[in-house]
Formats: sequence, C-alpha cells, structure tokens
Amino acid sequence: MIKRFFIVVLVLISIKITGQRNSSSPYSFFGIGEEVGRGTIEQASMGGIGVAQKDIYHLNFINPAATADLRFATYGIGGELSLLNVSNETASETNNTTSLRYIALGIPIGKKAGFMAGLQPVSNVGYALLTNILDADDNITEATRFSGSGGTNRLFGGFGVNVYKGLALGLEAAFIFGNIDNNTINQRAGVALATKYERNATVRGSQLKLGAQYKFKYKDLDVISGAAVQLENDFTLSGRERIFSFSFASSGREVPRDTLYDRGITGKLSVPLKTIIGVGVGKENKWFAGIDYETQGAFSNQGDLIQGTSYRFESSNRLSLGGFYIPKINSISSYWDRITYRAGLRFEDTGLLVDGTGTGNNFTSITDFGINVGFGLPLPKQLSSLNLGFEYGQKGVTTNNLIKESYFNVRLSLSLNSNNWLKKRQID
Repeated sequence: MIKRFFIVVLVLISIKITGQRNSSSPYSFFGIGEEVGRGTIEQASMGGIGVAQKDIYHLNFINPAATADLRFATYGIGGELSLLNVSNETASETNNTTSLRYIALGIPIGKKAGFMAGLQPVSNVGYALLTNILDADDNITEATRFSGSGGTNRLFGGFGVNVYKGLALGLEAAFIFGNIDNNTINQRAGVALATKYERNATVRGSQLKLGAQYKFKYKDLDVISGAAVQLENDFTLSGRERIFSFSFASSGREVPRDTLYDRGITGKLSVPLKTIIGVGVGKENKWFAGIDYETQGAFSNQGDLIQGTSYRFESSNRLSLGGFYIPKINSISSYWDRITYRAGLRFEDTGLLVDGTGTGNNFTSITDFGINVGFGLPLPKQLSSLNLGFEYGQKGVTTNNLIKESYFNVRLSLSLNSNNWLKKRQID
C-alpha cells in the first residue's frame, strides 16, 4: 500500500511542476546556475545539518555513511515553493516558483548496511532582467533583456556500512546532466531590427563522495562526529551560440533576418574538493543538536562557460547549526507530543564575486543567510511522516549596483517507511 501511495504522489507532483521555472533568482545567471541545497527537507529545516546525524527512519543526502543505519525501506520525495523579492537601490519586484527537490529510495542491506538511490537538482537557471538607457529627457534610447532557463540534475547512488563499534563508512557516486539556455535581446530607438544572442548548452559530469561517522556514548548521551569529502570533478559544456537580427511580427513573434555568426561552443568547469565536517549530541528519538562546517575552493573554468567579465569565483564556506526535539515519540494521549520540532540557522559565503559597476575591478562577495523551522507530522499506523519546513533568508546586497534577495521558502516532503520491502508475499 505504501509503495502504491508513493508512486501516486510522485506522478501528481511531477505533473504539477512540469513546465514550471525552478528559479527566479538573478544570481542564477552566473556559471551553471544557482546551487540547490543537497539536504532533505528535514535537514534543511535544521539549517542544513546532517553530516553527523544518524537516523533509522530518514534519508541523509549529506553523508553516505548514514545510509548504514537504515532499518526500513524508506521513500523520500520533497518539493518547494519559493517566494522571492529582489530589489536594488531604486526598485523591487516579487516572483514565486515551485520545484521538485528530490525523489529517493533507501533500503537496508542486512543489519549493518544500506543502499540509497535518487534524483535531485544540482543547479537552477531562471532569470529575466531588463536594463534601459535613457537620454537627457528620460526617453529610452536602448533596451536590453537578459533571460535564461534550465539547470542541472544528478542521478546518484550511495552505500553505507557499519564496520566496527560505532564507525560507519560510506560511498556515493553521481552522474550530472542538464541543459542551460541563455538569451540576450538588444533593441535601440530608431533602428528597425533588434539583435539577439542565443546560447544553448548541454552540461555533463560526475561526482564521487566519501563519508564517515563515529558514534559513542558519553554518560547517557549519544555523541556523533561525521565527515564527508566530495572529490574534485569537472563539468563539461557543449552546444551552440549565435547572434542574429530580427523583427517583430504583428503577433509578437520573432522573425529572424541576418545571422551574424553561428558556431559551436565548448567549456569546462573544474569543481574543487569539498569538505564537510560536523558533530552532534542528543538522545535517540528525543532530541539532537548539531553543527556542520562546509568549505570548498574556488571554481575554475576553461572555454566558453563564463559570459563576460562581470563575475568570478572564490572559495566558499557554510556554517549550519540546528536540531530537533520530540516531546514523547510513543505518546498515545497526545498527537502533538509525537511531532518532531526542528529549527536551525545557516550562514554562507557562496563563492561568487560579482562586479555590478561593470568596471571589472569592483567585485563584491555574495553571501547568504537563512533561518529555518520545521515540523515532522507522524502519519497514522506507519513509521512515516509528512514534513513541513519554512525558511526566511537574504542573499546579496544593494550596494555597488547589485541586487538583494529576500526569500521565504515553504517546503514539503513525505518520508515513507515500510518493513515489508523484502518480505516474500504468501498466497492463500
């Protein structure tokens, strides 16, 4: 029954988000788009912690070693509604997007190991920017519109095993794929034809992650340390770009005229080693508090990946703090006592430097900050839960002609557990 329910939910959510733009952030213009958080909805509701978290009921996308602790077949699916306000020093605009965050399945292998596989976005591209040049009388003399869509995804599989008295090791491999479209339209007053730059690119790559966790008792508390290392990898880019002039038909359709050039493009984005370390303390099925620290070197690129000189990459880092509390997990008299209450904070240097002045020598680091709360609502007659998460955050600044984002994310996931996955059915 639970497997059929999972499939129905998956189909409905997939239909709902088909054709939806997954991002409306201007910062998704840069590189291969805006990075999507790797954690589950449950982990995101705790500020993104998870490298030192062990759980027999929930999936863990941050540390593959945690897969060793799964004791039930666990299905996970998560989605997000993002309400975004973007502003500069003179104006602001509000947008909203919906997106599917992940689909995944984890299964136990014997009593000491587990396996997990899933599909998850890596980056999203979805921006639309308009810039105007005015004359002395405030009349528009030139208008340029920048737009983009697409992104990248990862198909991944992970394995974890408990090797010795509290020590678990894990390995995860992923294939990265996706398509990114970028367009720029320029139109000038008094000129009959507009000019359009169009680029369509395919992105491919692979990733490998190693993980470890160690758990021990201190008095009546569980103390867990964890580490995960994502090895250096490359994303390759290939596709075509062209510049052509066009006119608008009466219906608004673009009518191409002269092609200035049409050529193939190639590029490579080198992604350096990423390290996540953390520690947590708590009591099983009661409470947990943890802290994660993530660091990664600057991306480097070759070929046609970078557009213009308005941005570059630097080292990134993130600090996450959070935890959960369950009043009484087996309470019969009160449903509220069985709810999992989650909260957390996130502070992040994204690794992106942007020059909003266009001079090429006035770069500003883009930072991100988020406050999270969430609730795990137990489902009837199951070891499963419906998880709600809420996040308020801010990204970027309005100084140096840049853009500040204020966002509110509403997240929803189902974590469905079944102990019948490997049981052989009997026929009467």
